[in-house]
Amino acid sequence: MIFNDRSDAGERLAERLEIYRGRKPLILAVPRGGVVVAEPVFEKLGGDLDLIITRKIGAPHQRELAIGATSGDGFVMLNDELISRLGVFPDYIKKAAAKEQTEIKRRLDIYRGDRPLPRIEGRLVILVDDGVATGYTLLAALRSLQQQKPAELALAVPVGPPETLGRLNKEVDALVYLEAPVDFAAVGQFYHRFDQVNDQEVVDILKKAWSAE
Repeated sequence: MIFNDRSDAGERLAERLEIYRGRKPLILAVPRGGVVVAEPVFEKLGGDLDLIITRKIGAPHQRELAIGATSGDGFVMLNDELISRLGVFPDYIKKAAAKEQTEIKRRLDIYRGDRPLPRIEGRLVILVDDGVATGYTLLAALRSLQQQKPAELALAVPVGPPETLGRLNKEVDALVYLEAPVDFAAVGQFYHRFDQVNDQEVVDILKKAWSAE
């Protein structure tokens, strides 16, 4: 299955999520691309639309190599085996996590302003992204959400490799996806159009969703 663009993927995903209509879900999108996918899901299911951002913690001198990930609420998930193998010091991890948390706050300020954070506890929460590759930052997002005690936690993505989806499935009450190709190389290969989403697009989608409240 090849999606025309993120909106097309979101519409197809929304059809699979029909069972949640009428339950006032909290739909949390991963910016930026996940917000475009989440828009038609929100329009079909109702409830609330908001954001969750997690950032990877890069290894010293190898910032693309994730030794952990963190969320804006201070949750930190670490790859202890890799940290031990690389000999990364705790002080580095503490400073790197703080830096990423500051960046998360900066981005949330751009997208959300001073709007209060949504309540997680006791709610049906659906986490949406435009796809998943390694799944490490999504895993951090899911575990951060679990700590806030949602009544039910679901993950919805259009596409991802089978092994990653299998790992993430263990973290949620429900996993909804459209494709799990064994020849997966990158999320973008399953979209005809996979242009970069800009900040203003995210802000516009959120404002439209919030104006309907």
